[in-house]
Amino acid sequence: MLAFGSLVVVSDQWAALPEDAVASFVGRDACIDCHRDQAAAHAGSHHDRAMALATDETVLGDFNDATIDHDGMVSRMFRDGDRFMVHTEGETGEMEDFEVKYVFGVEPLQQYMVEFDHHESLAEGEIPRVQVLRISWDTQRKRWFYLRPPDVADKLAPDDPLHWTGVAQRWQTMCADCHSTNLKTNFDPETGRYRTTFSEIDVSCEACHGPGSLHVTLAKSNKLFWDRNHGYGLAKLKGDDAEPQLQSCAPCHSRRGVLDDRFVAGQNYHDFFQLETMQPATYYDDGQIKDEVYVFGSFTQSKMYHKGIRCTDCHDPHSLQLKHPGNETCTSCHQHPAGKYDVPSHHHHAVGSEGAKCVNCHMPGRHYMEVDFRRDHSLRVPRPDLSVRWGVPNACSSCHVADSLDQVPEAVRPSLGEYADWLAAAESGDQQVKNVIEQTDRWCDEACDRWYGESRERPGHFVDAIAALRAGEPAGVERALALALRRDDVTPVIARATALDDLALSGEPQAAGIASQLIEDPHEHPLVRAAAVRTLRAAPVATVRRTLLPLLQDDSRMVRIESARLLGSSPFYQSLSASDQSQVDLALREVKSMLMITSDRAGSHMAWAGLCEQRGKIPEAIVAYETAMRVEPTMAGPRTNLAALLDRVAERGDSRATARAERLRSEELPLLARDAELAPDNAVVQYRFGLALYLSGDLSASLDQLRRAVELDPDNEDYRLAVRLLQDKLDEAADSADGR
Repeated sequence: MLAFGSLVVVSDQWAALPEDAVASFVGRDACIDCHRDQAAAHAGSHHDRAMALATDETVLGDFNDATIDHDGMVSRMFRDGDRFMVHTEGETGEMEDFEVKYVFGVEPLQQYMVEFDHHESLAEGEIPRVQVLRISWDTQRKRWFYLRPPDVADKLAPDDPLHWTGVAQRWQTMCADCHSTNLKTNFDPETGRYRTTFSEIDVSCEACHGPGSLHVTLAKSNKLFWDRNHGYGLAKLKGDDAEPQLQSCAPCHSRRGVLDDRFVAGQNYHDFFQLETMQPATYYDDGQIKDEVYVFGSFTQSKMYHKGIRCTDCHDPHSLQLKHPGNETCTSCHQHPAGKYDVPSHHHHAVGSEGAKCVNCHMPGRHYMEVDFRRDHSLRVPRPDLSVRWGVPNACSSCHVADSLDQVPEAVRPSLGEYADWLAAAESGDQQVKNVIEQTDRWCDEACDRWYGESRERPGHFVDAIAALRAGEPAGVERALALALRRDDVTPVIARATALDDLALSGEPQAAGIASQLIEDPHEHPLVRAAAVRTLRAAPVATVRRTLLPLLQDDSRMVRIESARLLGSSPFYQSLSASDQSQVDLALREVKSMLMITSDRAGSHMAWAGLCEQRGKIPEAIVAYETAMRVEPTMAGPRTNLAALLDRVAERGDSRATARAERLRSEELPLLARDAELAPDNAVVQYRFGLALYLSGDLSASLDQLRRAVELDPDNEDYRLAVRLLQDKLDEAADSADGR
């Protein structure tokens, strides 16, 4: 018989909260009493200061009648009693006074935010539309600067989406989700109003550990044991498996799409987010960072990731500071045998020099937002040999290219502030800069040959597949197919998914065969399986139907969504039986929920309209296009698509549809003209404007625009065909006018 004490222990261990108990957010004050050391480390961190109300304590910028001259106007920062004010151009184009309500970030820059559309129906704690000023404070050099959009040198028009009052500078759209805890956007597409809420204004305890109510209840219950159903009542971030911790950090430290906005720490990242693959605009062909990709996509490429290293091996999770100074961050692990790495025999540079710092060789970086230096977390060995072969960057050239600055014209030199500027200039067509980079790459490659001789290692790299495919080399397809199928412990899934996306883009027919193999393997990574679904766009209808219908019930949300989107499009949907169409319609509810997470963007409503249109649900498609126009009135696209749809409606005898289509095209034309002027090197934009001019009856101007599209993308057969057909039409008209 058990002693009374043993009975108490057993009873305590068996007692538990219900399995379906759901945790809620309780705020950091509920954590501090038991976790004072962690709270002290978090105080003042970048997470703690991610966002705050504008007060004397939080505002770092100079608001003592300071001015900044940009784009031919002078903006002024000043105080009005306790309020921080900015006098600058507003959304009407007039100079106005705006109150700074919130500050954003703390180092190396701080940004400032203004509330708009404050309506009486807002409840306490609800926030209306918030816009982020482009006038920013450099906290290191103590100066105001104007944060321009990338590649935009001209003054932004007040109705430009990139203007500080536009949708691209809207807090709710671009920033809020990762700078506050438990954020709910709460946008109403019907009224165009926000009722945004958060449980805490910054990145607090529960953003990383999950909602804490169950943990607090258990901690106060005086039980001998934690709960047998819920453990500590928080996300388990410390076990042998690194993935739970990495996936708790990844939502805010990755470039991704949102599949479901109900993620809390401890859940599977890949079931709520779709990591962006290595697109040419965001990554170089070998996976090095190009645009801002927020670390996770880079880190998953690293050997460290595949060895189970996690964020907190290098960073303190609460202060966010590195755990060790300088090279000790690396040598705290890489110290076997002693003195192997942090010595000239390894790095071949003088002790104490920039070249002797581990991060400069293995984590090169670049500036974003003008002053924000971010390092590449793919933690790679410098490979100048790959630079020589494929033109990708390398850490050696990132320093040494500046040694040849005198070989470029003097007028160009001021624009070459860092390696990224050299790369951008070469990519935009500056042949002299490109020649210097190539010369530097060869010099660095030869130096490595001298250092290592016959022992130099040149292991295979996925760039050999991706770069070859993108360059159109004969071996590219075979290499990309092999990369997509490479299931080992070192090949990054992001590279395999990228290979599949590139194969789909190329229209390679062999891709469908390997896609089916990958899709049907339930142990395959969802990012790869989802990319495999996308490669089936060019597959036979019967193959798509047979392969994807079962996936509408797949365990992976990402795979379900990709499958439903493809089956819901033409011609696949029309090939389905009525019963199968009903299944797809039900599955597309999840797609619609995903799209409406960003219901404040016209693109989401256009995507849904397109799916409705392809399934023959015309009234719903019309409503969605109208909503897109209401949400973003100055965005080009919805009117053109709706006009084309109305043309088909008119063919059924609805004369009102024709008149409305003409009005929509008339309204769209100036928007397309604006976009064509803002993006003169974008072939797609020029082509769309050319088609719009054709439909408006301005055939001569249309031909000029279409020719411009061909100049920008000479391999696009659609563009060339449009030019030929229009030229033939103009020639026929000219012959007819001459009486021939």
